[in-house]
This record gives sequence, C-alpha cells and structure tokens, in this order.
Amino acid sequence: MLIKKINFIVLNWMLSLASQDEKIDFAVGGQAVIEGVMMRSPSAITIAVRKPNGHIKIKREKYKTVIQRLKFLNIPIVRGVINLFEMMVIGTKAINFSANESLDEAPPSEEEINKSGIRKFFEGIMFVFSLIIALAVSLSLFKALPLFLTTYLDSKFEIIHNNFALFNLVDGAIKASIFLTYIFLLSLIPSFRRIFEYHGSEHKAIFTYENKLDLTVENAKIQSRFHPRCGTSFIIIVFIISVFVYTLVPKQPDFIHNLALRITVLPLVAGISYELLKLSAKHTEKKFVKFLIAPGLAFQRLTTKEPDAPQLEVGLKSLEAALAMEN
Repeated sequence: MLIKKINFIVLNWMLSLASQDEKIDFAVGGQAVIEGVMMRSPSAITIAVRKPNGHIKIKREKYKTVIQRLKFLNIPIVRGVINLFEMMVIGTKAINFSANESLDEAPPSEEEINKSGIRKFFEGIMFVFSLIIALAVSLSLFKALPLFLTTYLDSKFEIIHNNFALFNLVDGAIKASIFLTYIFLLSLIPSFRRIFEYHGSEHKAIFTYENKLDLTVENAKIQSRFHPRCGTSFIIIVFIISVFVYTLVPKQPDFIHNLALRITVLPLVAGISYELLKLSAKHTEKKFVKFLIAPGLAFQRLTTKEPDAPQLEVGLKSLEAALAMEN
C-alpha cells in the first residue's frame, strides 16, 4: 500500500502544475483518490470513498486557501507557487485518507483508542516519510533523469552543445516521454486503472453539474470523460513554459550545477504556469487555446478510463456533499 500511495502521490504532484486552475476559477473541481473522488468547491473539500463493504464514506471539511486567508499574498507568480504547494499537501492528505478508508479494517479496540495519540504521531511520521519519498522519486524521474540523458547527448552532439534552446527542447521531449511512459505503465496495473476510472467519474460528475442536469448516475453516464479544464489538458503549456524559462537560465558547466539551478527555478515555472493557465482556462473556446489543449485532451485517454455505475455514484456523492456545504 505504501508503494501504491507513493506512486499516486507522484502522479498527483506531476499533474499539480497543470491542474491548479480547475479548482480555482470554477465553482467546483476535483481529483481521483484511491477508491474515491475528492471535490473542491470555493470554501470546502469533500472526499467520497467506497469502502470494501460497499458503504460510501464521505469526509467533509470547510476550507479556506492560504490566499483567501492572507490576501496580501494574492500577487501574480507568488500566488501560483503558494497554490502549487498547497494543492500538493491537500492532495497528499486526501490520498492518505482514501488509502486508510479503502482498507477493510476492523473498528478500533478500546486499547487502540487509548493509544490514539501515539497512533496519530506515527501517522504523522508516515505522512512526512511519504512526502519525502514521493518528492525524491518525482525529482529523480522527471528532473534528474531527463537532464542526465540530455547532458549525455550534449557531450556527443555538437549541435545540441552549441544551441542551449535545442538542449532544453531535448530535455523537455525526454521529460514528456518519461512522463507518458510512467502514466502508461501505471495504467496497466489494475489498482491504478481503477484510479483512472475514478478520474473519469470525477469528470462526468462535474459535466453533469455544469450541464445543469440532475446529479444521477443515468445522467452522468452519458457525459464525456474528457474535460477541457482538467489539468492534463494544459500539460503541454507547462512543458512549453519550462523549456522557455530554462532557456533564460544560464547553462552551468556540469550536470549537478544545472540540476540544482533548475530545481531552484522550479517555483518560478510553477508561478508563471499558474498565471497562464488561469488566463487560458477563461478562454477555452478560443481556437488558439483549443489548439494548445488538444494534446492534453488526447492525453486524458491515458489518465481517465470509463467508470462503472458504482464509481459514478461515488463521484456524484462527493460533488453533492461539496455543493451542500456551499449552500
């Protein structure tokens, strides 16, 4: 379960750069979790999880973002960086909650209740451990490995060595290839395929709401699982921004210094991405924006799968709970 959680946290983090908008500018957005769906409305977070006994457990929480609480931080670029890390923490907590609820655990004994303080302490330790491991895997797979391979090609091909823009394009292409391969391999694992099915459930539930239909499984079934405002629709924009930003950063003489500088600049990439995605999401009907998100919509064929009726029910229950809290 720990490996599964870490892999899903990594997947969630890699989509976080491109998924912030869906939860900020519109009434409701969400993400898939283990055997469930999390929904974000302007002032609430709800998580619906299907337990092994068939019961749907719903967690409801009033929530204000850091920007809502500290309005002086609502500064372009800065707010994007803050939102990125905030969504990472929220997403990781939701994954941990869903992982625990999806297990067929017996009710806690009186002795376990008395030791709840110790249990919470160790849960906190495991939470931090999961974050550290997931961060290490993310940076290794999607930062260090592409840059290492590009640096190797740089030493072999003079055209790459003499053209820093091409160097960064190659780095971006390798990064995208690794990411696509990673997603594809995860989709072959049954438990992760179910997560992608719940991702489809989330999209169908939101489409049902946006089309002003009753939130029923029958209405949700006929909706598309490909949502233009999903973070994956904007993933190509994030790759373009990263290539552009890294081209403006002076090239370092060796791999280690290049990697360190790129990790340092990563918050800037996040901040710029946030602002452009925020702007783009308001104009999804424009031809240019449609052109940019077309690869992302195609990418959703990997990150979403067709959900069954019980999975649609979970997505709708999470959405209903979020809307009820807003009302």
